[in-house]
Amino acid sequence: MKIIKKLALGLSVAAAAQMAQAADSGFDLATVDPEADRIALQKYFQSRFPKAEINDYVNGIYAVDADSREQWEELEEFPPYEFAVEEGETLFNTPFANGKGYADCFENGGIGIRQNYPYWNKEAGTVKTLEMEINECREANGEQPLKWAKGDLAKISAYMAWTSRDKPINIEIPADDPRAKAAYLDGKKFFYAKRGQLTLSCANCHVQGSNIRIRADLPSPQLGHTSHFPVFRSKWGELGTLHRRYKGCHKDSRSKPLGHQVEVYRNLEYFQSYMNNGLVVNGPGARK
Repeated sequence: MKIIKKLALGLSVAAAAQMAQAADSGFDLATVDPEADRIALQKYFQSRFPKAEINDYVNGIYAVDADSREQWEELEEFPPYEFAVEEGETLFNTPFANGKGYADCFENGGIGIRQNYPYWNKEAGTVKTLEMEINECREANGEQPLKWAKGDLAKISAYMAWTSRDKPINIEIPADDPRAKAAYLDGKKFFYAKRGQLTLSCANCHVQGSNIRIRADLPSPQLGHTSHFPVFRSKWGELGTLHRRYKGCHKDSRSKPLGHQVEVYRNLEYFQSYMNNGLVVNGPGARK
């Protein structure tokens, strides 16, 4: 509890300076620079954990904590998500009642495209996530949408991520549409804004609080954060989507959770995913 209170108080002047280093540009449209933010975040973690390789951050906390990594490597010998990926492949390839399937809705038949999500959709004027488009595909073909957080949706998303493993993440912010940068900025503000009874931000835990134990948990670094979702968490005993984790983080910080796939969560995913450009897709993953 002492650590939580320290985080809630913002830690120290030095920690505040570290936070500034991790987000090099401003918090308005005139000064925000996504690429400067991405480079600054990498430099921050390189300085903080000099023994960790940048490319290894797709492995989350296991990139910076040796004891946790040893246990995780043993777990990965028989990945707990393996059967879910197989089920996801079957679901992906099962035709809808009208004879069409998921492959008809996505570029390249839905194979090897995870690295491009989420993306800015100019026509809709919003950020589109992979899970969002999976359900839109279903509805466009007369099927009922799947539940957002887990189950079949997570399995289909996990299979699509599996087909994209080791592909470099490539999130674009179109220069010809200022709304895209505004969405990135909204996600960035949400990540750094304090909220809830504990007055915590996402950054409190996943930037300066990463690898600092809170009760039994070691918060993972912000860098690489979205690369390995959907995730099989031992706590859940099943696969879950990124937005399921967002809601869980809200509950952990005693903040009111938002609905899955609401705009601000999609913008948060857009911001976080852009920070991972150049790293590779590593989903699905396994975590405690």
